[in-house]
Amino acid sequence: MAIYSKLKKLKACKLLLQAFFMLVFCCCQFNTFAQDSSHIRVSLLTCTPGDELYATFGHSAIRIIDSTTTTDLVFNYGTFDFEDPGFYTKFIRGKLMYYVNADRFDSFIVEYKMENRGITEQLLNLNAAEKIGIEEFLYHNAREENKYYKYDFFLDNCTTRLRDIIVKYKSNHPELNPVLPKGTRFRQAIHQYLDRNGKYWSKLGIDLLLGEPTDAVMTTKQTEFLPENLMKALDSTNHQHQLVNSEHQLYPYTANTNKQSFFTPMVVFSFLLIGIILLSLSTNKKAISFLNGFDGLLFFLTGALGILFVFMWTSTDHSMVKNNFNLIWAWPIHVIIAFFINSKKSWVKKYFVVTIGGLIIVLISWFFLPQQMNNALLPIVLLLLYRSMRRFQAF
Repeated sequence: MAIYSKLKKLKACKLLLQAFFMLVFCCCQFNTFAQDSSHIRVSLLTCTPGDELYATFGHSAIRIIDSTTTTDLVFNYGTFDFEDPGFYTKFIRGKLMYYVNADRFDSFIVEYKMENRGITEQLLNLNAAEKIGIEEFLYHNAREENKYYKYDFFLDNCTTRLRDIIVKYKSNHPELNPVLPKGTRFRQAIHQYLDRNGKYWSKLGIDLLLGEPTDAVMTTKQTEFLPENLMKALDSTNHQHQLVNSEHQLYPYTANTNKQSFFTPMVVFSFLLIGIILLSLSTNKKAISFLNGFDGLLFFLTGALGILFVFMWTSTDHSMVKNNFNLIWAWPIHVIIAFFINSKKSWVKKYFVVTIGGLIIVLISWFFLPQQMNNALLPIVLLLLYRSMRRFQAF
């Protein structure tokens, strides 16, 4: 009887334990259902860089799957209209309006597959209220009267907009961790992509136009203007404020290894400098005639560049083209001297003296300026100095 009683008690304890674990399981299931009762799935899509200049730095978009309405949409804040009246003028002056566009996911992924651009999807860790908040905001923002905004590549682009939305609607408003070394500057960040993709001529053009503000040290938040950095920042959140539930590649990226070119700006400009120096040693009349025309063109184009820098600085809304130190060698007034290149007037002689002195100072201070200069321009500055000295010697 005593054994039977003990067995009965053990059986009762076993049943109680089973009931307890069943209750815990049901509570967990109920909690999961409560968190996911929205039937919405929100994820960040990060696309690898493309071949075109506008795609060099990658792209971000947000994907919303709503099983209640059976929709699968991608919201993209990097859209602009080529048919916009005055498109190029607005683009150059920084007044072009970008807008958020909602597209079907299957159309979105086909486009990026055609361009051989990888896509990584990060499923975001959000509760029902947070998902609903993000979905409602995006639908409201995509309306015709709400969708337009003034794009800023560094401060307000397709990636920073998504970062702000995610942080705003995540109830604890998490601060993302740094993913770049402390002290990294805007220019250094974009150089990494331009060098990696072999876009040396694009890098030269960008360095010509972007002024001293681009050499400012970025805050942690500012580093997230690049899609890859935002993706890494979301991954780096700690367990307590975890933002990513899972991550997987929707389309793998196949690297293009044929992007290197021998004809970089440094090589081309160096050959030009050497060629003009060798030609300057000749006493042939045709060579002298060619150099007269070349000097006029050299100074005119340099001056035209200077005028462009002044225009971008004073007449556009682009914040990063201000305080452009390229003006210390690309003087706008060179446009005028180009038409007096063969003149023997005393003021022309004095002009070349000032030019020689100015360019020597530029070369001495080249690596100490507040703005990082593109070293491919050194042969051009040396060429301006050399031809100015030859012009002075001709008096």
